[in-house]
Amino acid sequence: MKYKPIIQYENTVPGIFVKRINRFTAAVLIDGKQEQVHVKNTGRLQELLVPNAKVTLQRFDNPERKTAYDLISVYKPGLKWVNIDSLAPNVLMKQMLENSGTFEVVKPEYSYGDSRFDFYMKSAGRKCLREVKGCTLTNDPKTKIGLFPDAPTERGVKHLNELAEAARNGFYCSICFVIQMNGIHLVHPNNATQPEFGQALIRAAKAGVGVVYYSCHVEADSIKITGETGDYRYAQM
Repeated sequence: MKYKPIIQYENTVPGIFVKRINRFTAAVLIDGKQEQVHVKNTGRLQELLVPNAKVTLQRFDNPERKTAYDLISVYKPGLKWVNIDSLAPNVLMKQMLENSGTFEVVKPEYSYGDSRFDFYMKSAGRKCLREVKGCTLTNDPKTKIGLFPDAPTERGVKHLNELAEAARNGFYCSICFVIQMNGIHLVHPNNATQPEFGQALIRAAKAGVGVVYYSCHVEADSIKITGETGDYRYAQM
């Protein structure tokens, strides 16, 4: 990879996690004062968002917002900082695609069939579809393997089925996992949570859908893609 996409967050402050209020909000101590903050990820994050965990927040001076802070990263022993911004994978991927020099067209949020995919690209007349998933879960950092999903996702299964159909119709298709953790380089289907996703991944790979992992370096206030790995195992299962 010649170009390595990066997000550098501005106006960040440290905090201590107290509790999750609902999917979208949490209570965090900032300078000793409890604040309600926006959680930029609707996944379960049960292994990350634990009481007294160190977190990083981004502050916004916008009176129209319900909260002044977004929760963007969590410190977990063994992984160091984990980025939990669910928008980050697509932002990074858009940077990478637009700076790759490979594609004449890069179009986010592209509708095909009954789904909307993260990216449509065109290169030398070849049409491409790409779906991007962020990974924030691992059972054991020593394995260097992440797990997806951390909660059942019917939408994720539907995307894989639609990608398989598009591949059969001549598109070059890929599902890409942006790993929002340090030291994790592969992602396995989380069959304990949703075996249907793993089954759909195997079907998609056999239909010609590429499976790609993007390793990242994560700091409290930044995330950068550092490497790319293709996976051909699923097509052989």
